[in-house]
Amino acid sequence: MTEDQKDDQPKENPEEQAAGDETPEDVDAAISEEISAEAAADEAGEDRPPTYEELASEVAALKDQLLRALAEAENVRRRSEREKADASKYAIANFARSVLSVADNLRRAMESVGEEARQGSEDLNNLYVGIEMTASEIDTVYEQFGIKPVEALGKKFDHNFHQAMFEVEDPSQPAGMVVQEMQRGYVIQDRLLRPAMVGVSKGGPKMEDLAPEEAPADESAEGSDKTAGVKSSAYAKQSDAADREAEGAAPELDKEL
Repeated sequence: MTEDQKDDQPKENPEEQAAGDETPEDVDAAISEEISAEAAADEAGEDRPPTYEELASEVAALKDQLLRALAEAENVRRRSEREKADASKYAIANFARSVLSVADNLRRAMESVGEEARQGSEDLNNLYVGIEMTASEIDTVYEQFGIKPVEALGKKFDHNFHQAMFEVEDPSQPAGMVVQEMQRGYVIQDRLLRPAMVGVSKGGPKMEDLAPEEAPADESAEGSDKTAGVKSSAYAKQSDAADREAEGAAPELDKEL
């Protein structure tokens, strides 16, 4: 081979020559070193302590969870106390409502006996006295358990305590006032047990037009004088509209209603 032919042959790259000289064992060793280096880097990252921002965020999340848990526990405690108090106060409500008819029947029995009949018969008078004592004892037991009658006669109509059964035309009485009581109503503690069935006056002056000293006192619901006045006024207006419609007149539009 001449010198020119030797120069024309491609020269080998030293790196390629070195790579070609590597054995399979050397390649495996290099890969193992790479894997070991990556694993060491990962372990170093895991062992890195958390930053201040990460710790602050975690503390805030834990504090929020604690506050929510405390609030929920407080709500459960208050709800349990309220349910316990209601159970203590109103547990006998259904039983008391069923027994009210006993007092009604005793009162009807006393009302059916006139004064003359009592004076004319000693046995009837003794029976009347026994019924009267029984009714009084029932009222005493009612009071022990917080059951009280609803005051109705002479009071302003209040649909929270009264149930209107009919209307009575009486111009001498303010409109919306209870003038008759068909059945006594009762409350247990601060809840209505049974409304009073009443007759309501109409045709008289409106309740809000009366002077304060002329207006009937409302003791059935404390602090509801203004509300009861508005209710009785609305009741009177509805009654007037019904009367006009019954007479064939066209009802007027009431802007307040």
